[in-house]
Amino acid sequence: MRETAEKQPDVAAAVIVHEGRVLMVRRRVSEGSLCWQFPAGKVEPGETSEDAAARETREETGLAVAVVKRLGQRVHPETGRLISYIACEVLSGTAHIAAPDELADLAWVTHGEIPRYVPYGVFEPVQAYLDAALPS
Repeated sequence: MRETAEKQPDVAAAVIVHEGRVLMVRRRVSEGSLCWQFPAGKVEPGETSEDAAARETREETGLAVAVVKRLGQRVHPETGRLISYIACEVLSGTAHIAAPDELADLAWVTHGEIPRYVPYGVFEPVQAYLDAALPS
């Protein structure tokens, strides 16, 4: 049973591939051992995970994105929260730290750099998507 996840709002993460790289953000306050992650945030009441991923991306990085597809969901092993991973594409804007109270840094990461940013590994369906979407 996922007691911890049920007590907290679900989270939606945007997996944004653009010009051969994926967008990663570093939060000001880490969740467990998480340091770098995809733009993400709580799903608000009445909002879909897809809408939340796009909204959080805009709020955190200034990018307008369109949902491509849902990649999967799981109870995150580090946070205990139910998280949905949503593949998105950039519509407009330039990524920057639009929420300095939440984000300390952001980076466009190549396929080969992902293990340096996420040493504990990426959720398998997300990794499969990145393997297909990013040049090796």
